[in-house]
Amino acid sequence: MSVASYAVIAAAVLLASCMQASIGFGMGMLAAPIVAIVEPALIPATLIMLATMVTLLVVLREHQEIDIGGTGWALVGRVPGTVAGALLLAVLPEQALALVLAGVVLFGVVLTSTGWVPAPHRRNLVVAGAASGVLGTATSIGGPPMALVWQGVTGARLRGTMNGFFLIGSVLSVAVLAITGAVGAHTFRYFGMLLPVCIAGYLLSRLLNRVLDRDRQRWLAIGVSAVGAVALIARQVVGF
Repeated sequence: MSVASYAVIAAAVLLASCMQASIGFGMGMLAAPIVAIVEPALIPATLIMLATMVTLLVVLREHQEIDIGGTGWALVGRVPGTVAGALLLAVLPEQALALVLAGVVLFGVVLTSTGWVPAPHRRNLVVAGAASGVLGTATSIGGPPMALVWQGVTGARLRGTMNGFFLIGSVLSVAVLAITGAVGAHTFRYFGMLLPVCIAGYLLSRLLNRVLDRDRQRWLAIGVSAVGAVALIARQVVGF
């Protein structure tokens, strides 16, 4: 990896880590499209491992605010979704899978923007968890389904609950990817190179958290979901 490539990726990971620690997701949404262009070998395993570190730091900070029950039901869906995502990654063309999943994300964003707020009850949490598992394991972008179902939650509770879910989910994704042979020596090498950037992004989030009220947080989450989905489609269709 050249110095210029590292600088671009580091900037993307810094902002994405800050977003992850501020609104509960964003690591994959912001970083994945850029990383995939500059250094595709980092997708999805290295990026998921970096997300795991950020989520661990947030969980340690916000552990008292985690919705244990909601996280548990979301994980019920995450486990089979993770396995399905790994299988799809190995079997289906990357372009077809990315386009379908990005389309689902945009559909959810449109519904949410027009006032639709899915209740975070058991069925919706399980479905969102499954969708997050498929999307996160296959493309490293697993935040939108959970952001949509938990958009009524804000502040420390949103950050703690989202990152608690993603901490366990990311560990599962890395384990399944390792079993399928998608994790290699390069994964850990790049992880070590970018780990300090992740920590810096986490520290930066402390400043951002001071200015995010309920409405700003909700619309930022929706906006990040939309931008990430559009970028994913552009990358597949026109080589963005």
